[in-house]
Amino acid sequence: MLALAPRIGVHLTAVLVGQMIGLELLVAVGLTSFGLFVASRVQRIEAFQVVMQLLLLPMLFLSGAMFPLNGLPTWLAVPARLNPVTYAVDPLRRVVFAAQAMPPAAAARFSTGIRPFDTTLSLSAEIGIFSVFTSVFTSVLLVLAIAGFGKPE
Repeated sequence: MLALAPRIGVHLTAVLVGQMIGLELLVAVGLTSFGLFVASRVQRIEAFQVVMQLLLLPMLFLSGAMFPLNGLPTWLAVPARLNPVTYAVDPLRRVVFAAQAMPPAAAARFSTGIRPFDTTLSLSAEIGIFSVFTSVFTSVLLVLAIAGFGKPE
């Protein structure tokens, strides 16, 4: 997708690509540990894909990756703000948008920033929250996955 981005007018720099890859690696590590944990718990391998889709699709839809999060009703905004993937998608969006020459109307329409408690978090705060969460989440899930895989059937 990065190779095709300039063809649709997305301006890429080496710094931007590096930032994007770093953020994507955090997401990949967290979701991989989650997948390993689920795989260590399912009895039949056929059930793994169903369980992962059942858990990951709501996280994806509530993250803001597909649909904007502004204007959500409260009952949907609360789980979106609690969703850890939201804190990975928004920094990605912010670094990409910062490198583009967007008209003010487009920037207002596709606003960035997560607003828990009516305060917009800074980019570094979002990355920090997600980094800490990913570190703890990954550590705990990998320990549980190792314990689960270590049990003979």
